[in-house]
Amino acid sequence: MESGGVGGLKLFSLGLQHVLAMYAGAILVPLIVGRALNLSSEQLAYLVAIDLLTCGIATLLQAWKNKYFGIGLPVVLGSSFVAVTPMIAIGSQYGVSAIYGSIIAGGLFILLFASFFGKLIKLFPPVVTGSVVTIIGLSLVPTGIRNMAGGNGSPDFGSSTNLLLSFGVLSLILFLNRFLKGFAQALSVLIGIVAGTLVASMMGKVDFTDVAEASWLHLPELFYFGAPSFEVGPILTMMIVCLVIVIESTGVFLALSKICDQELKEKDFVRGYRAEGLAITLGGIFNAFPYNTFAQNVGLVQLSKVKTKNVVVAAGMILIGLGLVPKIAAIATIIPSPVLGGATVVMFGMVISSGIKMLGAVDFSDQHNMLVIACSLSLGLGATVVPDLFAGLPQALRIIVSDGIITGSITAILLNLFFTIRKKSNTVPLDENKSIA
Repeated sequence: MESGGVGGLKLFSLGLQHVLAMYAGAILVPLIVGRALNLSSEQLAYLVAIDLLTCGIATLLQAWKNKYFGIGLPVVLGSSFVAVTPMIAIGSQYGVSAIYGSIIAGGLFILLFASFFGKLIKLFPPVVTGSVVTIIGLSLVPTGIRNMAGGNGSPDFGSSTNLLLSFGVLSLILFLNRFLKGFAQALSVLIGIVAGTLVASMMGKVDFTDVAEASWLHLPELFYFGAPSFEVGPILTMMIVCLVIVIESTGVFLALSKICDQELKEKDFVRGYRAEGLAITLGGIFNAFPYNTFAQNVGLVQLSKVKTKNVVVAAGMILIGLGLVPKIAAIATIIPSPVLGGATVVMFGMVISSGIKMLGAVDFSDQHNMLVIACSLSLGLGATVVPDLFAGLPQALRIIVSDGIITGSITAILLNLFFTIRKKSNTVPLDENKSIA
């Protein structure tokens, strides 16, 4: 099927398919962050619900191509994994209010400087984007491993039942990927989470009280966790997070443009960045998350060959509907940590794989590229494994560099600039009406 008209029922089905493909990833971020910050079950349910609703709004903003924002490609936006560890660090040191102050500031930063970022596209070659995506995956893996054992502070951390559950989920996901194809294969992570939760329920590890008590309808609230506070360290951290999100989304935009046979110009990227800046700002106002374009949905566009943005508009409407029903969100909060861990290890590993695939386009005969990759991965992973590396620095600076994703990303960007700044360029400055290959 090509990008022609799609009937109502079929449009809903295709939109639902996009939602199901990204659903596991969409709910993992609020669950990981919420549990790390010791939120109550009610707060966690709100976090999942508002995340789904804001995912829907963000998707619609990006699909609504107009003079000012929206790239107009069939993209689906979800909460960014890049922001997981920075949000936890900010929340632990400064409180939840500082998280949302920094997200609002980061969103406005992207929104105001979108035109500038549009002119910097050529400064983010595969050696930078590939390194950044690989670092994101590597930095998130420890979180998944801790959840496999039962989660931080769990009284039965590393118990045989926790390991059995987590490795059971991991094995099921691998089994489904081996023997299923197409859409069913794309749902393997979600199926693994559902099956693992059912088994955990039979083992007495799931409490359905919160689901029973959750309401059927709840409208979003501005500043649910209180008025935001604006601290210099967290704001600088989130600005860098948002810059990394822009770099990651740029790769997704380019991949989709090739699938959809739609040439992108500088002004298209600028509109796309503005839409993401708006989405991130909304995430801060509604106490949700920073948002970026989900790479897993690109594969679904290629698989289904349905390239119309109407499908992702339908997906956005479905996500908004799900976000207004706290009872559905509460179901996600009962997933035991070991089950979550078994699934996240796969997903975070796939992020690493995506980064390695991007690095496949890098010229490894160039020693400078090798050094960019070597230093960014080493420092990114090192800051993740040894978080006390920068313990002697002032707090405002420490919160920026103590996160592996931020440290590695800054290293990749700065080293690439360092090695290329004096190279003679054979290209002319990019015109806003000129296509980007």
